[in-house]
Amino acid sequence: MTIRLRALVTACALGLPVALAGQDVGLPLGTAAPAVTLDDLDGKSVNLGQYVGKQPVLLEFWATWCPLCKALEPSLKAAHAKYGTRVQFVAVGVGVNETPASIKRHLAAAPLPFLVLYDANGAAVRAYQAPTTSYIVVLDRAGTVVYTGAGAEQDVAAVLKKVLGE
Repeated sequence: MTIRLRALVTACALGLPVALAGQDVGLPLGTAAPAVTLDDLDGKSVNLGQYVGKQPVLLEFWATWCPLCKALEPSLKAAHAKYGTRVQFVAVGVGVNETPASIKRHLAAAPLPFLVLYDANGAAVRAYQAPTTSYIVVLDRAGTVVYTGAGAEQDVAAVLKKVLGE
């Protein structure tokens, strides 16, 4: 079975309409979550695998300078307020024109209500095939990619509602 066909089967099994099945961008749907280690904003290593397999995970590849990320922020914050106890939200700060210090300064003025990690060497960007900032990957409880998308118009709440079986 091809990856794209597996993605369609996965989306249908979850009851996701084609529009919510994700865009044809980045990591193929149906793929197992790649193993990757990032840093927290204090430089300590964090293995993303510690969040996989316990509950769904939403990753946003994000930058302080990204206008699409800023536009997506209200819907992410609203989704976190509604689903944050049942979904692990992680912002992956890309290492392009960013440092942990610049991210900390930004978050001091404009906090995010979820975990922010730093992808200093681009390991997560490569592993998750992030084509741009504002790229979102949603993993189901088993750690399978069930949604990818990019841009400010993503309906994150609808995707999470389906992933949670609501």
